[in-house]
Amino acid sequence: MLKQAVIKIMARLKRNQVVSWAKNPIQTQQSQFNYLVKKASKTIFGKDHNFSESMSYDEFKAKVPVSDYEDLRKYFEQIKQGKKNILWPGKPIYLAVTSGTTSGSKYIPITKESLPNHLNGAKTALLMYIAQTGKIDFINGKFIFIQGSPILTKISGILSGRLSGISAHHVPFYMKRNMLPSWDTNIVEEWENKVESIVKETVGENMTIISGIPSWLQMYFEKITEKTNRKVSEVFPNFNLLIYGGVNFDPYRKKFTELIGKEVDSIELFPASEGFFAFQDSQEKKDLLLILNAGIFYEFIDVEDYRNNNLKRVPLWGVKKNKNYVMIISSSAGLWGYNTGDTVRFTSLKPYRINVTGRIKQSLSAFGEHVIVKEVEQAIEQAIINTGIMVKEFTVAPMFKSKSSNACHEWFIEFDEKKVQTKEFAKILDQELQKQNKYYKDLITGKIIGKPLIRKITEDGFKKYMKSIGKLGGQNKIPKIANNRKIAEQLKKLNLIR
Repeated sequence: MLKQAVIKIMARLKRNQVVSWAKNPIQTQQSQFNYLVKKASKTIFGKDHNFSESMSYDEFKAKVPVSDYEDLRKYFEQIKQGKKNILWPGKPIYLAVTSGTTSGSKYIPITKESLPNHLNGAKTALLMYIAQTGKIDFINGKFIFIQGSPILTKISGILSGRLSGISAHHVPFYMKRNMLPSWDTNIVEEWENKVESIVKETVGENMTIISGIPSWLQMYFEKITEKTNRKVSEVFPNFNLLIYGGVNFDPYRKKFTELIGKEVDSIELFPASEGFFAFQDSQEKKDLLLILNAGIFYEFIDVEDYRNNNLKRVPLWGVKKNKNYVMIISSSAGLWGYNTGDTVRFTSLKPYRINVTGRIKQSLSAFGEHVIVKEVEQAIEQAIINTGIMVKEFTVAPMFKSKSSNACHEWFIEFDEKKVQTKEFAKILDQELQKQNKYYKDLITGKIIGKPLIRKITEDGFKKYMKSIGKLGGQNKIPKIANNRKIAEQLKKLNLIR
């Protein structure tokens, strides 16, 4: 009881803090900017770009270009060699290792000053949930965060590993005794064996919070139902809170409700190796509150401008509602004008709330349609709602015109049932994409491209595909769309199409 009382007090205090900075967004961001440039003025990067302690935002924008990992690689390499004061004062305490599409493995610095941003995001979201709902009984149960291995290695004396593994070393005191899985299970690298071990450790426990990336969670839930022949809510009757992030949950929602067997509260998070950016702070709203006071200064580029190579960026006070932006950050991790690759849309400016719309490099425009992740996810969600057909996973690729076929979008979908009539499903996908994307609609009505073509993937086909490329589990996710046919050809090569 004392533990619950203390946590309720912490929740009220945290809510007051969040309300305070959310009500003063511009002042909060300006103070973050001033802090960042002052701290970095004597670093190698600061000297290379003529930082001054009192530099204005307009000066900063003129001196610091928009950069990606490759642009900053020479600085990251110096950090990996153990050099100090490169992008941020001193040396980072961690290097978060993540896979890149063009850069191979990326090593993102986590400094003493940026670490709290990573650790406090999920904690703040949980405390806000308690403050809003008054629900706290879950604190007496067991919690699980399905994550990567917490084993860390050293690069020039700096601990390095997956971000989720780093976070595992910093579990809050009031959750530590309740956390599963065990260390021995957490360090298992082979994903299928790891899921088996997690099921063994959790079935029979009083699980109240389950969290992770939806695709991992789905595998975990399916394994539980397979092993016990019961719904997840029957196996864990006190499980009432799902915490997730990493991908849009909507296409998974119906399948999760079926696997769990009841509706549960959920909290969406927006974490990345570069920073913890936003969280769902209300059960009544799906959008996410942008975190403004945690050592990150945000800038945004209109997606249309970005595609035209016009990198004109605006700070928070220059954004508009319902526009799609590429998110640029400068942070206490030593990232400057850094293109996160994430695209967001503001749903509110009082306070600043966002929806994550996808990745700028994950777009489909093989024929000039400029389709983004959010649009294909919304289309498939609507098809699921209208037809009642469950979808486990999917990806979309362009099919180029040939002697035997017209150009179109080829949808590779793993359905939950073996016998599925795809004609109506494809029709809804097409209608929804036409509603959302005028370029796609023009191409369809102009008969430049044909209607969507659905290819049914075999059971566990996407799991087998990920295993074949060495990316099953961990922080890896199936790209929802691509401008090339790399995934499509591999699926065919592995005979994963029914």
